[in-house]
Amino acid sequence: MADERPTTHQRPSSGPGGPRKKRPFQRRKVCRFCAEKNLTIDYKEPRTLRYFISERGKIVPRRISGNCSKHQREITEAIKRARNLALLPIASNHALP
Repeated sequence: MADERPTTHQRPSSGPGGPRKKRPFQRRKVCRFCAEKNLTIDYKEPRTLRYFISERGKIVPRRISGNCSKHQREITEAIKRARNLALLPIASNHALP
């Protein structure tokens, strides 16, 4: 009897937000820099780094950009260097209140 617990607070098997919709198959994102060997990551080229910055000026995460971890680290470092030299904005004008 001590092991019996009330079962009124059980979670549904599909998750806390209800049943999840299954998305159709999405193509796996491939690292742009691994696929094309001639592309380089350079902090002096803000035009290529802008693809990896959101509208607010934040660095786009790996799971969204599709980069491998090695190149994501290089991109992050290059973006931070470009920000330090004022080649890229630290924050967009829309981010400020």
